Amino acid sequence: MSATPHEAAPHEGVPGEAASRHEGVPQQPGGAPEASEQPEAPGQLLAPTPSQTIGPFYGYALPFPGGGDMAPAGHPDTVTLYGRVVDGAGEPVPDALLEFWQAGPDGSLRGAPGSLRRDPATGAVVGRDGVDFTGFGRVPTDADGRYVLRTLPVTAPAGRPDAAPYIAVCVFARGLLHHLFTRVYFPEDTAAHAADPLLSRLPARRARTLVARADGERRYRFDIRLQAAGAGDGGEECDEETVFLEFR
Repeated sequence: MSATPHEAAPHEGVPGEAASRHEGVPQQPGGAPEASEQPEAPGQLLAPTPSQTIGPFYGYALPFPGGGDMAPAGHPDTVTLYGRVVDGAGEPVPDALLEFWQAGPDGSLRGAPGSLRRDPATGAVVGRDGVDFTGFGRVPTDADGRYVLRTLPVTAPAGRPDAAPYIAVCVFARGLLHHLFTRVYFPEDTAAHAADPLLSRLPARRARTLVARADGERRYRFDIRLQAAGAGDGGEECDEETVFLEFR
C-alpha cells in the first residue's frame, strides 16, 4: 500500500482528509480479476494482489515482546490506552491484532527503527531496546477481546496545523479479508477536534466513535466495534460502528 497510515485519501461522498467507509458489515475487497482481464501489454501494470486472511496465524508469527510498550521504560509521561475489540453483537474478538502508529514528540512521522530487534545469534525477535520511541506498536487481543497500549502523549503531525493529535490504528481479525484503518483522538483536545479535517466533517454521533474516554490519570479507554448493533427502540442509532478509513 502506497499510503502510510497518516495519509488518508478522500472517499466518494465524504469530503476531507480522510473518509469513513460505508457503515454496516465491514466491506471486503472483490476477488481477483479473471485471467482474461489481466493486462497483457508490455509495460502495463498488473493489479495488486488483494489483501486476504486465512487463519489467523497472528499469535504464532506477528506479536513481539513489548509490542504494546511504545513508551520507553519508566518514562514519567507514559499514558495507557486500553479497550476491547467487539463484533456487532458486542461479543469479544479474541484473536484480533492491532497495529498503532503515532507521531513522535516533535510531530515527525518518520518513526525510528528498533521495535523488531532480533538476536544476532539466534535470529529470534527480542523486541524493543526500552530506550527509543519508535512510534510503532503491535498488540494482540486476549480471550476477552482486550488490548493494552502504553505510549507517550500524542502530538499532531508536523506540518498539518489543522490536525488534532491522534494515533493511527490498523485492525486485523478473523474473517476480515481487508484490514481496517481507524484513529484514536483524545478528549482533552476538544478545541482542536473542531478544526480537524476528519472529525469536523463527520456527524457528531460518528465522530464520537473515534474519541477515547478518560478513565483515570493518564488512562484512556477506546473500544473498537467492527459492526453497528442496530437501532434503538426509538429508531435512533445505538452502539455505533467505529468509523473506518480508506487509504489510497
